[in-house]
Amino acid sequence: MDGRDLVRSVKAVGSAGAAQGLRTVRAAWRRRRADAAGLPERGAERARVPGPVREVEPGPGGGVVRFARSELQITVTASGAVFWGWDGAGPEPSYALADRSPEADPRAVLEPDKDGAWRVVAERVTVIVSRHGAVEVLTPGGVLLRRDLPPRWWEPATGGTARWMQRSEVPADARFFGLGGRASGPRLREGTYRLWNTDPGHTFVPGDDPLYITMPVQMVVADAGTHLVFHDTSWDGTVTLREGEEGAGSGHDRAGRSELRVDGGPLRCWMVVGTPARVLHTWAALTGAPALPPAWALGHHHARWGFGSEQEVRRIVSGYREHDLPLDAVHLDIDHYDAHQVFTVDKERFPKLPVLAEELRRGGIRLVSIVDPAVRAEPGNEVYDGGTAEDAFVRDAAGRTVEGVVWAGESVYPDFTRAQVREWWGGLYEERLAQGFAGFWHDMNEPTSFTAFGENTLPRSARHDLDGRGGDHREAHNVYALCMARAGYEGLRRLVPEERPFLFSRSGWVGMQRYGGTWSGDVATGWPGLRASLSLVMGLGLCGVPYSGPDVGGFDGSPSPELYLRWFQLGAYLPLFRTHASLRAGRREPWEFGGEVLAHARVALVGRRRLLPYFMTLAHLARRTGAPYVRPVWWGAPEDRALRDCEDAFLLGDSLLVAPVLDPGADRRAVQLPRGRWYDTVTEEVYEGPGQVLVEAPLSRIPVLARAGAVLPVRGSDGGLELEAWAPDHGRTGGGLVVADAGEGWDEPEVERYVTRWKKRQVVVKRGGHDGRGEPPYPVRVRGLARP
Repeated sequence: MDGRDLVRSVKAVGSAGAAQGLRTVRAAWRRRRADAAGLPERGAERARVPGPVREVEPGPGGGVVRFARSELQITVTASGAVFWGWDGAGPEPSYALADRSPEADPRAVLEPDKDGAWRVVAERVTVIVSRHGAVEVLTPGGVLLRRDLPPRWWEPATGGTARWMQRSEVPADARFFGLGGRASGPRLREGTYRLWNTDPGHTFVPGDDPLYITMPVQMVVADAGTHLVFHDTSWDGTVTLREGEEGAGSGHDRAGRSELRVDGGPLRCWMVVGTPARVLHTWAALTGAPALPPAWALGHHHARWGFGSEQEVRRIVSGYREHDLPLDAVHLDIDHYDAHQVFTVDKERFPKLPVLAEELRRGGIRLVSIVDPAVRAEPGNEVYDGGTAEDAFVRDAAGRTVEGVVWAGESVYPDFTRAQVREWWGGLYEERLAQGFAGFWHDMNEPTSFTAFGENTLPRSARHDLDGRGGDHREAHNVYALCMARAGYEGLRRLVPEERPFLFSRSGWVGMQRYGGTWSGDVATGWPGLRASLSLVMGLGLCGVPYSGPDVGGFDGSPSPELYLRWFQLGAYLPLFRTHASLRAGRREPWEFGGEVLAHARVALVGRRRLLPYFMTLAHLARRTGAPYVRPVWWGAPEDRALRDCEDAFLLGDSLLVAPVLDPGADRRAVQLPRGRWYDTVTEEVYEGPGQVLVEAPLSRIPVLARAGAVLPVRGSDGGLELEAWAPDHGRTGGGLVVADAGEGWDEPEVERYVTRWKKRQVVVKRGGHDGRGEPPYPVRVRGLARP
């Protein structure tokens, strides 16, 4: 960047924004100077590979294989997960793991294999290490799931952090999923995906990459089986994927390939194999059970950047009531702050915020506050002064406080990788609770700093505590938001121990589900943005983050009535159901789009309210099993190749299949069904799977199908819980689970099991196991009986 670039940057923002533009350009200069001074030159590098095996040391669950130029630790845990780490890397320390590394399986032993290789044979998996360092993971029957070729390192000749590359092969029929929140997907095609949490600085559509949440987590589905693989390093990197190809006739198969390149950090990996349900159950045991949201957080949320005043909030809430539209939460964006400073309130526009919050709560509506990490660097600012006294802010290699530019102007950033700072920050939520807020929305926490050129974040040379280990922003960047979420969650647990915290975050990393969920970020208004919304929710669920949702209607612009309604209908079946838009966007209230849209939106909202007991049940099951609310249609049949390629429909739990309308002008659509009988939940028309069927999708609704035999907990007309049972096929049984929880506390409700079966010419529903005999304590409504 030279002087001419500086002039062009100032001119670009215009006279009204010249001061902000100059601050932004100065921040870019500071970051470049800091990196130039704080990061060593890599200089010449030398490449290294493991070399041949020299020595083997068996141990619990596996052992250590020593090569000429590296060593490999390999362990199969009691849960069946496989860990391996190169160059002495062990499972800890790790921001991803919920607790200490799980115990090794004492029955698994490292033993010689053919051709100088070694193997570990366990109950669910066999691991083979070749004499040159390739790692193969096979099913108990000997079918290959994944083969990691010997890794390669590049080390600076003068010493320092090595960068490395790991190439892997999977079966030719395999499909890739995951890698965090990706706008292209949920199936990840051939291409390169970056592992660096990024505020793109603009609204996104399919193809934009990277975005706010990236994770080195792949879910791979093939005929041979399903596996999840996680490379536990938070450094910047890329994953390049290439799907395989099966040879026709006598032709050879071309394996699918994954190439991971990372700029530093340990080369260590976890792998879990089994059915999708078993994989995510084991994954949740490793990285932590998803946080359980309070019941109100599963309702409808309305947010807007630009509410402006208490009067405007009341006007919007009154609009929902006047139009008989359910509403459960209102979110206040940064415009309710005093000069955009976190943990403050603009007293002119919100003079009695606690009174407003209490008024809304009495009407069943909670207030949710945005919380940004950046703190305005201004003496006299209470948060800044408190953080300075705690030495809480990120510093550079020379010991100076790092400054960036965000909405509040020149700002500093808490170092959430330090336990003392997390405790200090968590205590600040007391101010938010005193204002009457019941939930919290973390934003700008990649972390973002506006700069005129390059990436919108802190200098890579900025120093972080990393919980006593010490390091720089290259390692801390991707876990910054995760640590901020931990600070907020743990602070709320201390401040309001009797209530389940509600917190969701724009950015995060592996394990973020322990503290809450996320939303899709600033998705572009348009049909591609609608499709991207579904992609992110499904992809994050397969990485272990079950609670998420998009900004209904998109973040920018004005959606057409049709687009808004189709987005609204999709959002009604996603875990986080929130309308939200930017300051410059059109309105997002349903009545702003005309009477027809209002009527159809009311149906969607009433339908969501009716399904709240089912969503609450799914939330409890996610916490106990790791299974996401939103699941790909191949969830129960990953061997079905047609289902693996279906990206425009999803299962909501085990009982419902949702087929959103993602294209303009459509009034019917094709749906790929899993095996079994399915009922249209409106017309009760019957469809048989597996196979593709054509279903009606009028503007008034999107197709939602119920699995034959399913039992769903729903809200009855009197507000109480009732059971909706769908007739099983003759000669078969069905069932479902119910968790009756409508609260905010920590009591553990019982998981109730119900069974449906035909008895003579009547469908009966019983409580208990497979042969349940107890009578349900709730009213039962049987559907699907009107079919021929």
